[in-house]
This record gives sequence, C-alpha cells and structure tokens, in this order.
Amino acid sequence: MSNSDFPGWHGTTIIGVRKGDEVVVAGDGQVSLGQTVIKGSARKVRRLSPGGYDVVCGFAGSTADAFTLLERLESKLEATPGQLQRASVELAKDWRTDKYLQKLEAMLIVTDGAELYIITGAGDVLEPEHGIAAIGSGGNYALAAARGLSATDLGAEDIARQAMAIAADICVYTNGNLTVESIKA
Repeated sequence: MSNSDFPGWHGTTIIGVRKGDEVVVAGDGQVSLGQTVIKGSARKVRRLSPGGYDVVCGFAGSTADAFTLLERLESKLEATPGQLQRASVELAKDWRTDKYLQKLEAMLIVTDGAELYIITGAGDVLEPEHGIAAIGSGGNYALAAARGLSATDLGAEDIARQAMAIAADICVYTNGNLTVESIKA
C-alpha cells in the first residue's frame, strides 16, 4: 500500500481541565484506520514520575511517535526536576530542530498540577486560556463543551468526563472508553 493509498490513523480526543487546585487529563480509547475502529481501549493518558515529581501526559497522533516524545520529555524532566515549563520548552526546541524528531506526528498535553501545557512539533509550548486544553480529532468539541461546563459547580473531573461524552457523541473518531488521571497543585 503506497502512502497515497493509506487512509491514515485517526481517533483520539484528549482534554486537560484545571478547576481550583486540581487538573484532570482525560483521553478516549479509540484508534481508527480509515473508517474502521482498530482498537477501542487504547490508553493515551499516562502518569510519569521522573525524579519523584508527578507529571500527567496525554497524547494524540501516532502512538510510536508519542511514546518517543514521552521518553524525551521524561529525560528532560529528569535533567530539570520539578521544572515542567523548562522541560517542555527544551522538548519543543529539540522536536522542532532535530531532523529525526521533526518527522514525529503527535501532540501532547502535560501538567504537573501547577502548570498545564500543549506541546506541538511546531515548537509551541502553549498555556491554554481558561485552564482547558484539548487536542486530537474531537478536541475542539471537547474544548467547547468544557468551556461551557466550566462556569458550573462541577469539579475538574466531572467537567472532563462530560466534555468527553459530548465529544464522543459528535466525533466518529472518539469513543466513551476513558482513561482519567488527576493531579493536584
């Protein structure tokens, strides 16, 4: 199958929601190839503990690429313990300038409970407005839903779960099989 015939991998939605002193990262489990669901229970949210400091990461895009980036982030965090922003910027710089890393197709949401970032291969380390970050096929749906729910009395986890449910109802590349990780500042 040539690259032009490959239907492309699709299917994930990751959201990070900050409310009060808690940040929740939630991700669905769907991986699709073209119009076919290949797996419905993938785990795209992980907790890392380099140097004894917890960091929660969610990824969208190629799984192998995302794991490569998570390993790089972990090594950056080991070199700069407790400094998520610095490690994220170092990862984004490497990702943008390294010939091997430039080919990686993924995005990350990372948080240590105090900071919340989206990291992209374009060299971006974005701190989202309103304490909500979303990436992936259904990211915009989840983002809109979470923004609407953020003004309610719901906690971060409830907002994330409801936003993901709304995204799963709209986006065919998103399902309701969630992995949820919570971290406090």
